[in-house]
Amino acid sequence: MMAVMASIDPLRVSSGSRLRLSDFDPEDVSLAPGGKQKTAEKSDALVERIAELQELLFAEHRRKLLVVLQGMDTSGKDGTIRHVMRGVSPQGVRVTSFKKPTEVELDHDFLWRVHAATPGAGEIAIFNRSHYEDVLVVRVHSLVPPAVWKKRFDQINNFEETLAESGTTILKFFLHISPAEQLERLQARLDDPTKRWKFEHGDLEERKLWDQYQRAYEEAIRKTSTARAPWIIVPANKKWYRNWVVANAVVEALEGMDMKYPEPDLDGVVIE
Repeated sequence: MMAVMASIDPLRVSSGSRLRLSDFDPEDVSLAPGGKQKTAEKSDALVERIAELQELLFAEHRRKLLVVLQGMDTSGKDGTIRHVMRGVSPQGVRVTSFKKPTEVELDHDFLWRVHAATPGAGEIAIFNRSHYEDVLVVRVHSLVPPAVWKKRFDQINNFEETLAESGTTILKFFLHISPAEQLERLQARLDDPTKRWKFEHGDLEERKLWDQYQRAYEEAIRKTSTARAPWIIVPANKKWYRNWVVANAVVEALEGMDMKYPEPDLDGVVIE
C-alpha cells in the first residue's frame, strides 16, 4: 500500500545553491498536513509504512539506504532515530554514531571508518553525525589546515557518488534549530534527572561557536548537495514536525525504489 505523502521539495537543497541557513526558519511548519495532532497521526502512519518497506528492502536484498543526520547539539538526532525507526527490525538496520576518531582511525584517511559503516544490500544504515564532521569540527577547531579540509568536499562527493553507483540511496538531513531552542533544550537536560547524563560541559563551549558552525554548515551543504545526494534542511524546533519531515522523506525514498518480493524456487516442493 502506497503512503500518501506531502512534497518536501522546498526543503531540498539543489546542486549549486547559494544556501543561507538564515533563509530557513527553524520554527517553520508550513508543509505540515495539519496541526500538531494531525501531523503526528500522519507521522505514525509513515512510521508503519517504513516498517513494511524495510522488510521488503531486506527481502529483496538488492538496494540500500543511507540516512545521514547532522545538526547542532540538541538538534534531535537521537530523538529522530527513536521515532522514525521505532517499527523496523534490528536485523536490517544499523545505527553508527561517529565520535572522536581513535588513534587507529587517525592512521587512515578520514573516510576509512565511514565506508565500513555504509549499508550492505537490503540494509538501512543511519549515521548519527557522519563523515561531515571532518569538514565541520575540524574546521571550527582548526584541527587540520584549511588546505586539507577544503579538499574533502570533492572527496565526499566522489565517495557518495560511488555509493550511489552501487545502489545506495542517500538521504542527508540537517536538523535546523535556533540558538534559543538549543538553550532551552540544554536547560531541560539539566532539569531532568533522566536526561542529565547527556549534558557535557563541552556543550556550552561549543555553543559559543554557533556562528562559526553555521558558516561551516552552509559551505558544506552548498558544496556537497548533489543531484544524487541532496541535503534536506529540516526545521527542527518543533519535534513533531521534524519527525514528520524525516519520515516522509524516508518513505518517499523507499517507495521510489519500486521493490518487489523475490519469487522462491518452488519446483518440486510438496508440503504434506
